[in-house]
Amino acid sequence: MRTTVAAVTGALALSALVAPAALAADGPKAPAGVAASNKAAHSAAGKTAFSTADVTGTPYALNATFSNVKVNKGKNIVVGTTNVVKVPVSFTLTHGVEVNIHADDFVSAVELYRGASFDDEEWWIDSDPAKCTDTSDTVATCTASVAVDPFTLLNEDAGAWKAAAFAVAWNGQLPDDPDLDLSKVGVAVKDKVAAYNLQRLSKLTVNAAPEPVKKGKTVTVTGKLSRANWETTKYAGYANQSVKLQFRKKGSSTYTTLKTIKTSSTGTLKTTTKATVDGYYRFSFAGTSTTPAVSAAGDYVDVK
Repeated sequence: MRTTVAAVTGALALSALVAPAALAADGPKAPAGVAASNKAAHSAAGKTAFSTADVTGTPYALNATFSNVKVNKGKNIVVGTTNVVKVPVSFTLTHGVEVNIHADDFVSAVELYRGASFDDEEWWIDSDPAKCTDTSDTVATCTASVAVDPFTLLNEDAGAWKAAAFAVAWNGQLPDDPDLDLSKVGVAVKDKVAAYNLQRLSKLTVNAAPEPVKKGKTVTVTGKLSRANWETTKYAGYANQSVKLQFRKKGSSTYTTLKTIKTSSTGTLKTTTKATVDGYYRFSFAGTSTTPAVSAAGDYVDVK
């Protein structure tokens, strides 16, 4: 379980122009990013955006709503050990005519988080500020991206994540102003707009031997199932997982499952089968909530 304050990750470029972390219990909830009450800002140093005790007021409920929120086009997010994954997000923003969504100090974005709810998150990653295109005077389609960097993740972060969409109208207020009046800042939040899995990239190998082999003789098939370890930046064996041994005849495009076996404590696989006809052997893993499905490329065996 994480015990540290979450630092900004990926492409969070909102800087001070993000919503206050929490409002009064009976008011709208603003996204984590700037501490209006009890949360630290999403900044590399983990500092609150409002460093002065003179900040007053509570943000008002902004006349804006979110719909059609999509994270990664509805697919799970798969992250390896080195490359930053740019996750596309999109949404429809409906707002009052009095809300200027193109103002320099208006911000809308999507926050990806792990936890029970937006108010009870364990780890989060915010998108960059969304770019919105008007479809009418009060409706806009918006897009942004979230940069998921494996160097900021722990292995325990794999699994179920959620998303919240938010918008903030600063209305000329400056977050670093010692006389900041939050009652003049508008905030809109919609929680649990998407659910998906953040997964550790998987790899699967196979080797069938001997090659060639006589008909009726034993073919030994070995391989290994591994997945990204975000803490070591290497790939490690995935233990005790069910994996199918499959075979495709030469000239066919369809694999047939021969048997199901389990990986060893180090992720290795080994099994045997009888040679019948020329074809390809492969292992196939169905995946879990923390690890995506993967199939090895078929290994051809010539049967004499």
